[in-house]
Amino acid sequence: MLLANYLFFTTTCEEALAFYTRCGLGKTTEMLRYDVDGVSAPTDALRGKVMHARFEGPGVLFYASDNHDAEPMRGSAHFLVMDDRPGTDRIFRLLAEGGVVTTPLGIQPWGDYYGKLTDRFGVQWMLDFPIRPRSR
Repeated sequence: MLLANYLFFTTTCEEALAFYTRCGLGKTTEMLRYDVDGVSAPTDALRGKVMHARFEGPGVLFYASDNHDAEPMRGSAHFLVMDDRPGTDRIFRLLAEGGVVTTPLGIQPWGDYYGKLTDRFGVQWMLDFPIRPRSR
């Protein structure tokens, strides 16, 4: 079994996935479009937009699409457990461009280097670099 998030955008899915690629999280490995790949667009605004996409990178897998009845993204966040502090700093800085940092990166009371932000597309990200190894 594998749990993977599915992100719903209104009309900015392709732009968001390109942004995540530029941030170094991975790349789009599958993309189907409304009115191109066999599924009619439910609204005029969705013609040619992303009906379904798969995004993958090292340790990253999620799906995404544009959706006419999408709920605003809230109550959920992508939680990235990072391998090193410089990588945490780099990806956090990139994801924060045009977004809002809600918890600046820093050593937290539980001992990890952690920060939280909402990116320019409304997706929440939590980046955590465990300072000392944990048992799983």
